[in-house]
Amino acid sequence: MRIALGVEYDGTGFSGWQLQVGVRTVQGCLEEALSQVAAQPVRVHCAGRTDAGVHGAEQVVHFDTEAERSMRSWVYGANANLPKEVAVLWATPVAEAFHARFSACRRSYRYVIYNRSVRPTFLAWRTTWDYRPLNEALMHEAAQALVGEHDFSSFRAQGCQAKSPVRAVHSVAVSRQGELIFIDIEANAFLHHMVRNIAGVLMAIGAGEQPVTWVSEVLQHRNRARGGVTAPPSGLYLTSVGYPEEFDLPQIRHSSALW
Repeated sequence: MRIALGVEYDGTGFSGWQLQVGVRTVQGCLEEALSQVAAQPVRVHCAGRTDAGVHGAEQVVHFDTEAERSMRSWVYGANANLPKEVAVLWATPVAEAFHARFSACRRSYRYVIYNRSVRPTFLAWRTTWDYRPLNEALMHEAAQALVGEHDFSSFRAQGCQAKSPVRAVHSVAVSRQGELIFIDIEANAFLHHMVRNIAGVLMAIGAGEQPVTWVSEVLQHRNRARGGVTAPPSGLYLTSVGYPEEFDLPQIRHSSALW
């Protein structure tokens, strides 16, 4: 049986999603918990790997197993064996044609900025602090240059292993709620550090250090060295992954103010 899961995690104390020898990862903790429920080894495949310090509001994974368990048992059994920073939100059987990564048709991220002169305490590791007064309206205006299919070479990490730098961004929105600024972006897929590099450019524009046209200029350079700084991982959340309707996966309405 192939089973899909929705997984939520605080990435602060993990060395990223991907399984690595000798370090604590989200994948490692999840596989260990599921293996205990299944009473046999379980290997999961995710929709998109996240870096150290990056969070997941609803990561989607799948795994194959011969163990016969109810969907409720997969959820609550896994959660009983997971650390408090990770939770399985839902479980559902899926067709063998489903693949958490390759079946996905869109992915959404939210970047959260705590914008005030004094550093935060309670949200220190779940937001990115920027002491400069940021103009979210200018950031939103500038971000619209990203919409559409573009070569995002200027916004990819130098070590990015993707075969093509071309991605299709469906929408970008910058909004504010009090001292929190949100950058919401949806695309068919993302490059390594793409959202964090976009956030770095938009924050420079919001602070008045660069003009609104800088996003277009950076895109046209197709050169990472001509872009801005890479924003910290603490403010980044994978918020949702979209799939064709035929797979009929559950949808979660998140209650947290951060997303």
